[in-house]
Amino acid sequence: MKIYTRTGDAGETGLLGLGRVRKNAARVEAYGGVDELNACLGFACAGVTDPGLLDLLASIQRDLFAVGAQLADVRKDAGKDAEKMALSPERVADLERAIDRFEEELPPLKRFILPGGCEAGARLHLGRTVCRRAERRIAALAETEDVPPVILAYVNRLSDLLFVLARLVNHRAGAAETAW
Repeated sequence: MKIYTRTGDAGETGLLGLGRVRKNAARVEAYGGVDELNACLGFACAGVTDPGLLDLLASIQRDLFAVGAQLADVRKDAGKDAEKMALSPERVADLERAIDRFEEELPPLKRFILPGGCEAGARLHLGRTVCRRAERRIAALAETEDVPPVILAYVNRLSDLLFVLARLVNHRAGAAETAW
């Protein structure tokens, strides 16, 4: 299989259930934002050394593939792919449990902090901002088209988790938080 098809050379892409659409369509922007987030998390993983955090981030990356697939495939019946594309509300609860667990290890946050710290922490802070941008694109899509509510909840909670993870790896590395 060739990596290039030339079918997008005129600024269009194909979506399951919709045919050809412009590459700047709201749906393409939304799943493109999720793809960008997923790549950003891969970049963050390259700086994380804790095996447990790497496992967590890998599971999130798999979830993001499911989110992107749901956003890209508007068919009402995804057939054999439906199970792989599913994202249950339990995954949102999993993110909340992770946030609660990791916050127990952190000093209370009393002020806004500047993004940064050690390399892994800075990468996770970047991931948080990319997550928020993806969330805005998904929210824009949801104004005009059906988006499963669990997707918005998941991405919203994920940005919170990425903030906590950035603080956590900085804390564990002894990197001071800089108050704003």
